[in-house]
Amino acid sequence: MRIITFDIETKNLFQDVGSNDPVDLDISVVCTHDSLDDSYKSYLEGDLSKLWPIIEQADALVTWNGDHFDIPLLNKYYPGDLTKIKSLDLMREVQLKLGRRLKLDTVAEATLGVKKSGHGLEAVEWWKTGEIEKIIKYCIDDVKITRQIYDYAIRHKLLKYRDAGALKEIKLDTSKWGELEPVSMTYTLPF
Repeated sequence: MRIITFDIETKNLFQDVGSNDPVDLDISVVCTHDSLDDSYKSYLEGDLSKLWPIIEQADALVTWNGDHFDIPLLNKYYPGDLTKIKSLDLMREVQLKLGRRLKLDTVAEATLGVKKSGHGLEAVEWWKTGEIEKIIKYCIDDVKITRQIYDYAIRHKLLKYRDAGALKEIKLDTSKWGELEPVSMTYTLPF
């Protein structure tokens, strides 16, 4: 099963565009992990045409908050409909079990013992100052953490978080995560 884990950084914030809709933002970079060759790659807005064939060959897209943020935003740039590809939004999986959303950093620290290398507000500032390599490094770090959380959940059927200082577990049913779903995505692939 080919899984593309990805994360997006933007050029602007919701307050900059006067909206809470992710589609109104602009992409600065998309970073990916491809399970096919265990590679990490980055794509600036002008490089997205190179990303489409990879995503179209994916059996699943893995994200943290991707169903609400990353996929709708990326879909704005894509000539087809990315919602037709199986999506596993790990934050949504946690929310369904816990009844509330948790930050990636909260789960990463409790589950993996690692912290994020920055936050999205910094990435927007780096864009404004032309520090593209910093954005790419930060975004790839988030993809690595997301991928490690996915792998941990598959192996242990749970993720962890801290609540009022106490370490707690979120039991997850990962049995359907590896099931293939039929998808016909050939908007940019040659026939």
